[in-house]
Amino acid sequence: MSSAESSGDGGKWLDAHYDPVAGIYTFSSCVDLADLSGDGENRLVVGDLGSGSSGMKLKVYRGTALMSESTLLDLPAGLVAFFMDLHEPRIPAVAVASGPCIYVYKNLRPYFKFTLPGLEINTLEQDVWQQVKEGQINPLTLKEMLESIRKKADVPLSVRSLSFLSLEPHEMDEFVELLKHQPIKRQTVITCIGTLKKNMADEDGVSCLVIGTESGEVFVLDPEAFIILSKMTLPAVPTIMDVTGQFDVEFRITAVCRNGNIYILRRESDKPKYCIELSSHAVGLVRVGKNVVVGCTDETLQGFTQKGKKLWKTVLAAPIVTMASMDLPTRGFQAVLVGLANCEVQLYRDKNLLSTIKTPDVVTSICFGRYGREDGTLIMTTKGGGLMVKILKRTASFDDRDSAPGPPLAQSVRLNVPKKTKLYVDQTLRERESGLAMHRAFQMDLSRLRLAAAKAYVKALESSLTPMSASLAEPLKMNAVVQGLGPSFKLTLNVQNTAACRPVTNLAISFLYDESLYRMRNPYMRIPLLVPGLIYPVETFVECTSDKGISDVIKVFVLHEGRSSPLLTAHINMPVSEGLTLN
Repeated sequence: MSSAESSGDGGKWLDAHYDPVAGIYTFSSCVDLADLSGDGENRLVVGDLGSGSSGMKLKVYRGTALMSESTLLDLPAGLVAFFMDLHEPRIPAVAVASGPCIYVYKNLRPYFKFTLPGLEINTLEQDVWQQVKEGQINPLTLKEMLESIRKKADVPLSVRSLSFLSLEPHEMDEFVELLKHQPIKRQTVITCIGTLKKNMADEDGVSCLVIGTESGEVFVLDPEAFIILSKMTLPAVPTIMDVTGQFDVEFRITAVCRNGNIYILRRESDKPKYCIELSSHAVGLVRVGKNVVVGCTDETLQGFTQKGKKLWKTVLAAPIVTMASMDLPTRGFQAVLVGLANCEVQLYRDKNLLSTIKTPDVVTSICFGRYGREDGTLIMTTKGGGLMVKILKRTASFDDRDSAPGPPLAQSVRLNVPKKTKLYVDQTLRERESGLAMHRAFQMDLSRLRLAAAKAYVKALESSLTPMSASLAEPLKMNAVVQGLGPSFKLTLNVQNTAACRPVTNLAISFLYDESLYRMRNPYMRIPLLVPGLIYPVETFVECTSDKGISDVIKVFVLHEGRSSPLLTAHINMPVSEGLTLN
């Protein structure tokens, strides 16, 4: 390949080849790289869409030259290269999903054709066509009956009935005469395809085919017998699929569906285990490590964990056209290539933009990997049918430039947690063996702590160590403050209504004390209406009449007027008088 330095990408890529009239019209799901000859050189395998109605072909490129092409009967929905056996030499097969079938090519020749099983047929629809076959009803009556069935039936109509309903009246007779003797079939089609390692994670390990269908089902096919190993159901039609893991051990299928959600299927269940609800429909999905990166139609790129937790989101400059993974195992580098509608291909690692490649046309498909004998090769096709090949320089380096607001990049770096010591392991084993006894000891200590706290609380109430008291009958709270050195003391009671919106009325305060020690000016006082939230200070004066240097407790009662049972009680420890007594 001839190479020259490209422009607009920071000098990280070499332009190896560009053919603007290559005549390749495809998407990223129909492009793959594989060593189809066993000589150590990867070929480019393309499922060409042609004009959309004709000219569909399977093309194989070696270097810049077209090596082989085969005609396809229908539009390809996806293309994958996979190892279907352990035979030597290790040459992968190519599976092309087209309509309801999968066409398997081995050594660039047709090898096997798998057809999806038929769907359930509406019994009412069968009866109506049987009546037509026997001549009991005419085409106009058939149309009325089929329209009635389509509105009420749970099972959709077949393609034959739907096609008949779309015909003009003068075309119905010919259509009925042509098809009335043929059996009715209802067939789904394939929307996406992927591969799943069977029991070994090796690069050349045997892989199963995973296909998503228009009927919302996902099938896992045996690579040799092409029988259905597993069947799973989705709430909507899958359009993009990413598969990881091993079928015999554990696997995870991440499927983007037409309802704007992403569903995650696992080995032990036939229905989705997790669901990711997107703000808009997805254009592409790429797995990077244990996370998935999703490109949406609202010009955003979003990152999620494999359980659906959103990690980050970044806004792009133009709508997304296609996406692909960029994986360089020799450098330990993983990133996402995003093709935009403004003739740019941007490289992202997480939410950080690493590089931008300018292209002469809008890129419709991207494929990165080993091409020929070069590991870091980027292959792109354009909207006008062009083919571009770029090679990553061996000296190229990508630095994260975190220009977006938010936490610094260092925050996402995992801490270097030390290895588990023998002491930690022994302690863990002891906890496993003595878990029941440890739990009982913990519950005993907790009960003792609660008992000690309860005793301390009762003691504080009895000795009035806390100046605050609360009522259970009414939403009241009161605390007392004693001021002065004696023999005259000022006693202030702060009363508060703790209700949300209900006032409290008809309250009074009464004092109980030793009359041989103290004298009070107002031993009984009325409290005004208490508005919720406000603190009302109630003040009175206490005079010590004893000269023996002793003190006592004054009890305070808050009660309703005319009732003897108190709502609130407080005990106030009076200080010893340090002044002259009043007689």
